[in-house]
Amino acid sequence: MWLARSFTLAMSVLVLSVSAYAQSSTAVPRHETLIVENPEGTIKNAGWFNIWAVNAGGQSTGLHQLAMDTFWYIDPDRGLNGVWDSSLASEPPIYNEDFTEMTVKLRPGLYWSDGVEFTADDVVFTINTHLNTNELIRSAQVQLNVDSISAPDKHTAVFKLKKPNSRFHSLFTVRWNAMWIMPKHVFEGKDPLKFDFNPPVSLGSYVLHGYDPNGQWFTWRKRDDWQRTSLARFGEPGPRYVTYLDPGPPDKRVIAQRNHELDIIHDTSPEGVFTLVKQSPTSIGWFEGFPYGHPDPTLPQVIFNHQNPKFQNRDVRWALALALDIKAIVMASYRGAATISAIAIPPTGTHPDYYHKPMQEWLSNFEIDTGKKVIKPYDPAKGREIAETLRPSMGDQIPSDPDKIDAAFGLGWWKQDLEAAAQLLERAGFTRRGNNWYMPNGERFSIKLVVEGEARPVMTRGGSMIAEQWRRFGIDATTESAQAAFLTRRNGGDFEAIISWSVETWGGHPDLSFFLDSWHSQFVQPAGKVQTPRNWSRWSHPELDKIIEQIRAIPFDDPKGIELGKEYVKLAVQEMPIIPLMSYNVFTMMDTKYWTGYPTADNPYTNPVPNWSNSRYMMVRLKPAAQ
Repeated sequence: MWLARSFTLAMSVLVLSVSAYAQSSTAVPRHETLIVENPEGTIKNAGWFNIWAVNAGGQSTGLHQLAMDTFWYIDPDRGLNGVWDSSLASEPPIYNEDFTEMTVKLRPGLYWSDGVEFTADDVVFTINTHLNTNELIRSAQVQLNVDSISAPDKHTAVFKLKKPNSRFHSLFTVRWNAMWIMPKHVFEGKDPLKFDFNPPVSLGSYVLHGYDPNGQWFTWRKRDDWQRTSLARFGEPGPRYVTYLDPGPPDKRVIAQRNHELDIIHDTSPEGVFTLVKQSPTSIGWFEGFPYGHPDPTLPQVIFNHQNPKFQNRDVRWALALALDIKAIVMASYRGAATISAIAIPPTGTHPDYYHKPMQEWLSNFEIDTGKKVIKPYDPAKGREIAETLRPSMGDQIPSDPDKIDAAFGLGWWKQDLEAAAQLLERAGFTRRGNNWYMPNGERFSIKLVVEGEARPVMTRGGSMIAEQWRRFGIDATTESAQAAFLTRRNGGDFEAIISWSVETWGGHPDLSFFLDSWHSQFVQPAGKVQTPRNWSRWSHPELDKIIEQIRAIPFDDPKGIELGKEYVKLAVQEMPIIPLMSYNVFTMMDTKYWTGYPTADNPYTNPVPNWSNSRYMMVRLKPAAQ
């Protein structure tokens, strides 16, 4: 097992806390080191750096943020120079007319950390390795799409595809991560499923400096030749060292940052944020004030199992939506610190500009005929109402600028309308006896709402409030905590309704294919089979298929994609296949004691959440704080 020679003996023993780490790391000057939480926790197989194969190694140990690289990045926010960044590639992908061939022009002058030049030979090797090797993480995606690859010269790679695919480049485009390029000269002759890649040869601006063999911390050092990496276009990275570690549970993270031993908390509880705001004047969040957290391009929602007859009637789904009070759900889940969305797109990055704001008029005019009356269910001021509810207790922490309120709390949501909800259920053949609802077959209308449990308390609290509101309406609704079985049950369709997300977007780019393509009916699995990501509801609709097929036929940046995205939004509103709730807000807190220049809502140059690969862009903006 390899360890950097410059680390002291104390650095190689088990680190029991952030404080112990800080005291033992005498070989790394604190004022030159950025200390970051790794939400993966303690890594079981700490010496495994082969990110292309599964073997209990870590990813967000700094490995995929600082050492890996690929063709393109799309920032979930605004980006350093726009949301699209050509990284190893020198320009966007070049497709032929029918999208059966993709050419990648590579950026010259880039080198691996051992001094070997990066060329198209590395790209060809990476693809052929995946074509010839099953069970690598990306093997199936490559084998499904790629017929062959060639390199006409050392700065050009040409992919021949098995079928038209206008979004093939997404495989090499970072959202959270992507397919990374392998160093041919290192992996050649090795078994890619068994080779540990230790020490890792880096294509990024940092190299591994040392790590705890017990998996609690990993430290990376800025390359002496950082100028020969793709990130150098934006300047020199600020921190000389970056350490990713397991700081323990939320309360320990808060204490560590308050003591200036943890520069970036990946995520904590709303209560932890409130503690830091009161006790740590150097701690900042994404928003200057409440709600502080960064809205990820992910949409928590109520997901109905559309293979369950209970949820196959649109009137029933809409009734369940109209029985909810989003303000109460926000207060229960995020203690008010949420960014709501009535439409099936997260209210993050550039999406409000492309979708939420332009569709306000359509949403306000949208009507539902309950059979007894016609209603306009949308309340465009719901986000501001939540802000005003919080203002008496939060004071100046609630922004006063209407645009900032909209950005922080979201725009509108559906009005709670129990009368309309009852009328929709009655039209669907349901009957009410006292305050209890019965289905057309005479059975009590019951819903088991699956939540994740202790691993995701914010969503669990929100689910509990939703079930409570349905019970008040007369439905026999209960929550069921799946705990470690959550993903297995969600993916396998073992639920009636579940709190999770099936909508994840690029964030910074308006193209919705990242999740929407997987909603095509061709991917819906029969009951009892594991569902292909990400259509966990297994909803299908002929109009949705038409929208997806039209998106597939146009280039990634075609403005028509936005219009087709709006058609998807309208269809999802009309059909209510899921109940959108809010963005997944991550309470990333950043300490300015040693470093300044973090991304914020006022300077949204990248995602501050440190386990995202995009967070590498933060390094070139961070500067030492005056001591």
